[in-house]
Formats: sequence, C-alpha cells, structure tokens
Amino acid sequence: MLYALHEAAYYASSPLREAARVARDFWGSPLNPAANTDFGRRIHAGADLFTNVTRRYGKPAWNIDTIKVGQVDVRVRPTVVWESPWARVIQFDRDMADMRRAGKFSLDPAVLIVAPLSGHYATLLRGTVEAFLPDHAVFIVDWVNAREVSMLEGRFDFHDYIDHIIQMLAVLGPRPNVVAVCQPGPPVLAAAALMAEDNHPSRPASMTFMGSPIDARLSPTVTNNLAEEKPFAWFQSNMIYTVPPPYVGVGRRVYPGFVQLASFMSMNKAKHQEAHRRYFGHLVSGDGDSADKHLEFYDEYLSVLDLTEEFYLQTIDIVFQQHLLPKGELMHRGRLVRPDLITDIGLMTVEGENDDISGIGQTQAAHGLTPNLPDDMKTDYVQPGVGHYGVFNGRRFREEILRRRGPDAM
Repeated sequence: MLYALHEAAYYASSPLREAARVARDFWGSPLNPAANTDFGRRIHAGADLFTNVTRRYGKPAWNIDTIKVGQVDVRVRPTVVWESPWARVIQFDRDMADMRRAGKFSLDPAVLIVAPLSGHYATLLRGTVEAFLPDHAVFIVDWVNAREVSMLEGRFDFHDYIDHIIQMLAVLGPRPNVVAVCQPGPPVLAAAALMAEDNHPSRPASMTFMGSPIDARLSPTVTNNLAEEKPFAWFQSNMIYTVPPPYVGVGRRVYPGFVQLASFMSMNKAKHQEAHRRYFGHLVSGDGDSADKHLEFYDEYLSVLDLTEEFYLQTIDIVFQQHLLPKGELMHRGRLVRPDLITDIGLMTVEGENDDISGIGQTQAAHGLTPNLPDDMKTDYVQPGVGHYGVFNGRRFREEILRRRGPDAM
C-alpha cells in the first residue's frame, strides 16, 4: 500500500511541480527585466528548489568519456560484456591508440568493482572507476532496479548474488582482481572462498574490501544496532512492499529505494536541510558554481533502486543478525563456505576512521577469516579523517588510499 501511496503522491503533485517549473523559467529568464531583482531571484530560487525536491530522479549517466593518463586524454567507451535480468557487467574500454600515445604498451590487470546493492545505483562509484582506469582494465557490476524486472524472471536472493559474482569473475578470464565496496563484502568473500576450494581458474588474484560488514558484530553502528534490535518479523512487516503498475515488475515484493533513502536522510536530517538552505542562498546570490555542485551531488544521492524482498531479508538475517560468515556457519547450495581455504588470493581491507555505516574492525575481520593466507599477501589500512563515502571516493581515496596497494592487491 505504501508504494502505491508514494506513486499517487508523486502524480498528485504534478500540477504544483509544473507550476513551479514555469515560475522558475519565467523568473530565471534573461528577457525578464525583474529577474535580477531580489524579489525575482528569491521567487526563482524557491521555484527551483521545489522542482528539484519533488521531481523523480532516474538512473544517472556514467559520463565517463575521457580520462587522463599522464598528460594524454584517453577516450573511454562503456561496453556491456555480460548480463542477466538482475545485473550487467560494464567494461570501460580505453582507446588503445590513445593508450599507446600515453606510453601504455602492455595489458593492465583486470579489476571487477562490485558496486553495493543497497539502494543507490552503481554510478555512485563513478569516481572509483575513474581512479582505477589509468592503470587497470576496469569492469563494474551494474545492478538492475528490481521494480524493472518482470515476475516471470523469478527470485533473486543472497545466494543468487554469490552465483552472479562467480559467473562475472569467470567472464573476466584467469585470475582477475575484485574490489567489493561496502555491502558486497560478505557475498564476494564467500564467492572467493568457494572458487578457492574448487581451484577455479578465474578465482581472484586479489580481493579488496572497502568499508564492508564482514563481521557486523564489531564496532556496531546505528545501522547495525537497528538490524540487531528489531526482530526479523519487523523487517518483513515494515520494510517490504509490492511494486504497483505501471512498472515492469508489478506485483514483485521489494524493499523500495525511497524507503531506504528516507532512512539515509533521517540519519543526517539537519545536514541535508542545511545543504538545501545553502543551495537556496547560492541561487539568490547568483553563485552558479556552488549551486551546480549541490545539484551534481543530489542528482546522484537521490537516485535509488529497489531490492528484492528475498535478497534484502536474507542479507538482514545472514549478515546483520546471525553473522553466519564470520561464525563459520554460512551454507551455500548445500556447501559450507570456508574462507580458511583461501591460500593464494591477495587480501586488502580499507576502512574509514569516521565511518558511521561500517565501524572499524568490521572489514578487518576478513584477515581473521583467512588464517592460511600468508601474511605477506595481506594488507590492512585505516584512512584518517574520512567517513563511509570517503573510503571509496573523493580526493583522499585518489591520493592516499589508491596508492596503498598491498602485495598482489588492487
């Protein structure tokens, strides 16, 4: 019912949104002699703010057309190399002629970046992709919005996720690298353990976990405490809703992206309110650069996708309530997942000093789960002064974290 009410509210506000759009264009037009008055700028700013707060945010574009390799501009083209109804693997193909001009004559190592399936689109990792591209053949997992998947395609759960990771790594060829950002940590570690046990030719050469809840019992955050304090039935009753028409996935039970977004924003409500107040002020004062930066951030932040009921609830149960992987009790398709069998996959863990999503120690737990991996194949790093987002994006990620590559890692 909540999903249907959410859609009804969106369409009911359409006349107001259209009126605000017209007012924004009128009071922002250079042909309007009153546009540059204080009154005109305030009307324009208010109408613009209302339009952006109430509009629908679709999946953002990647907008990675070129990268710098040294002093050379290298053209980049996204190409889908594998797909299922639930995900695509996108390769960011670099133009080889441009790469040769940049002095790159040998093949770079392949890296699969596993984006989180936890509300936001994979484009949230745009900066991560750009940072890896000069020295890697970069592939990323681009998850599909569950409301866009027909009921005819069946279910997608935690174990399907693990199977997807194994299939994706196999597509990349022998011994690729894998980087798991946040949520994917446990299923990626499980996939690596299963592939190691099978001596799979495409088992990772290295695995990097960034702000991942490998063991959510350690340094619990507000998010972890909520998952533990509420009974499993509470999540079933309060977080799962049915996709309404006209979406392709009509009838599918999901954890809606807008519910997750409301949770995200409520954690830092005052911060978001202040950001929008500053945006209003930038528009009134004519500070277009600052206003554009605000829009760039929120265009990404407010774009969310739905998760299937079964994947979301199993993640709550397996990762945040029963802690099956770190306790050595995770079963996959009748097999016990044994990270202790990993002996030749480099391991790097990265955490942020101020991470309020995955506390310090949760990602480091991967080291304790791989006792038979030699110490010289392990690296752990805690980045000072960054929160969760700063672990995988931004200046400190590019300048400090990415440079700290452990043996065979990243």
